[in-house]
Amino acid sequence: MSKIRIFGLGGLNENGKNMYVVEVDKKIFVFDAGLKYDNDNNLGIDYIIPNIDYLIKNKKNIVGIFLTHGHESNMGAVPDILKMLPEVPVYGTKLTLEILKEDLDNRDKDKHKLIEVKPHEKIKFGNLSIYPISVTHSIPDSVLYVLYTKDGAIVYTGDFTFDPTVPQKYKTDLGRLADVGKEGVLCLMSESIYAERPGHTSPQNRVEDFIRDVFRKSDGRIIATVFPAHFYRIQEIFDEAAKTNKKIVIMGKRLQTTIYNAIDMGYLDANKKIIGTLDNLNDKNAVILISDAKERPFANLERIIKGFDKFIKICDGDTIFITEPSYAGIEKTMAEVMDEVAILGADAVALSPKKHLLFHSSREDLMQMIDLMQPKYYFPVKGEYKALYENAMVAEESGIPKDNIILKLNGDVAEFIDGKYNKDNFDKVKVGDTLFDGKNIEDMSSLVLKDREMLGENGIVIIAATLDKKSKKLIGGPEILTRGFIYVRNNQALLEEATAKSKEVIESNIVEGESRVDYTKIKNDVREILGKFFFDKTGSRPMIITVIQEV
Repeated sequence: MSKIRIFGLGGLNENGKNMYVVEVDKKIFVFDAGLKYDNDNNLGIDYIIPNIDYLIKNKKNIVGIFLTHGHESNMGAVPDILKMLPEVPVYGTKLTLEILKEDLDNRDKDKHKLIEVKPHEKIKFGNLSIYPISVTHSIPDSVLYVLYTKDGAIVYTGDFTFDPTVPQKYKTDLGRLADVGKEGVLCLMSESIYAERPGHTSPQNRVEDFIRDVFRKSDGRIIATVFPAHFYRIQEIFDEAAKTNKKIVIMGKRLQTTIYNAIDMGYLDANKKIIGTLDNLNDKNAVILISDAKERPFANLERIIKGFDKFIKICDGDTIFITEPSYAGIEKTMAEVMDEVAILGADAVALSPKKHLLFHSSREDLMQMIDLMQPKYYFPVKGEYKALYENAMVAEESGIPKDNIILKLNGDVAEFIDGKYNKDNFDKVKVGDTLFDGKNIEDMSSLVLKDREMLGENGIVIIAATLDKKSKKLIGGPEILTRGFIYVRNNQALLEEATAKSKEVIESNIVEGESRVDYTKIKNDVREILGKFFFDKTGSRPMIITVIQEV
């Protein structure tokens, strides 16, 4: 009896953090391992990856992590995962692994098993095999994966669209896709982000005309934000810069490394002579490329806007060009950035998400993939639940029976027994968010975030007092310090009353002649009494910390 289990550790009912598990008779295949940016709901959190407790618990059964392409939403979690699972093999195309290596710690690069896959070359794992096929996305070397089982193929598309005009390095191999469909597909796992958009994504994913118009209208410098791994957009910028006698200046070591390596490996067609240096930063014909760290979109641009960049200052006549349309989660940040640019007197230009699309599949693209694959079962992945639902509607319109369309949330297990979907299975695996703050690889607990929220909303009050070591009598304080709670100068009477209440609490917990004082009880009593007092007087609940020392 063959048992196949499919579930998402991330990527279902959310944008980003894509990570999907296909378990075939206990052999675990992990497809993609992405991150997502925090949406400012978690104070101080830079990015989020899936909880991988299930993988850690079953690490002996993991065959490998299979990456479809080199974007953060699909592979950004790998460096952090490899710190927890250093022995797990990671499979990807040449360019994908090159980008991954830039994110890995130099000391650990040689310890990890990074295995290059080539499109249309099958990799065998006993009686199972993986077959990568080239697909069209905004980065070369993008693939979908076909997992062959004795009950039929499991196909995970990753990100894709159909565009016959793209250069060869971006082409989808339609013939191979059709062959897989003829061989028999048990389940197709297909992306959902643009499932509600009618028609094909092409040609709205190509913006060379828009870039050309921006370049020709600008009389001054152009500061352009790019995603480091969106090679198609970078290629369009280089192409139009060459036609308009612009000089490209690349800012940031990581972006420089990515672009130069891509040119050397043939993934970008560009003449290095049009790439300038820092000496060209203030030239009127300069196109300055800046990218964003994975911790926060527009972080580098915001640093320039606030005047913190040591090389670039925004001047009158500059044009700030955001070269990617906004997507769910960054609209607010993007609007704020555009507003700040306008205040500085520079022009702000951005691609419209209504007119310009990313390289994801719209309804007709999804239908075309379904027509090629002819799957028995359909499993929408990648996107908010509304997008997953729209994708399910697309499948139903394409002729897949409603009972064979599987809609799940992260952690919900779809089980197949001998090639048949088991509707009576309601297994769930543990899922959740692992939050990262700076270089801290520890998962940030909800208690830490709650403390940050309290500090941000109500501030902090510190009560400090000193006791005599022998007699335990109060000899200093209590003194009250506040930050972010009240304006001290206008609230002296309030603080004096709070000081008196603190003193009363401390002294009531000291028994004359006793050599021991219960400091925990003092701190709890002070927090309880002052907490109620401050709320009654101000309506705020500051964090209260009591510090007692002996001398």
